[in-house]
Amino acid sequence: MNPLNSPIEVGVRALVLLTARFPEPLDMAELVYLDHVMLHSGELDGPPSLHPTLPAGPGELAMRRHLIEQGLLVLMRAGLAHMEVSEEGLLYRASEEGPGFVDILEAPYVAALKDRAAWVTAAQSSAELDVRAATRAITDRWARDFDSQLPSSGSDHA
Repeated sequence: MNPLNSPIEVGVRALVLLTARFPEPLDMAELVYLDHVMLHSGELDGPPSLHPTLPAGPGELAMRRHLIEQGLLVLMRAGLAHMEVSEEGLLYRASEEGPGFVDILEAPYVAALKDRAAWVTAAQSSAELDVRAATRAITDRWARDFDSQLPSSGSDHA
């Protein structure tokens, strides 16, 4: 099994985010946006990014939702998170055991995740950072970069 972006790694990242917001729940869109921001915090004037910026950035966001769904399944099977149905849709919340589990993890990567999760949740709650708008700006930049790489139309070849 490839440990990078495996259901276990993505599950731990999701649990770190859910724990940072505990006891408040997050919906899937928030988890996708916050996971991206947590890993690429340097792109949003936060702490240095944990993962490098890749040329396949837009594809990374598209895959992230599926990966987070797999990670949440691992968490729910382990009793570390719960899914709730609300008027807004499906919400995910760390279980009572979730924060304690995150606290016993000692890997430097997990400590860095916890720092960035604390930063992004504090910035988001203080209106310092609109995560959805910031992520939209990143995807807009990717689209502009992609467009600039395309060959120009045939009208240049007169």
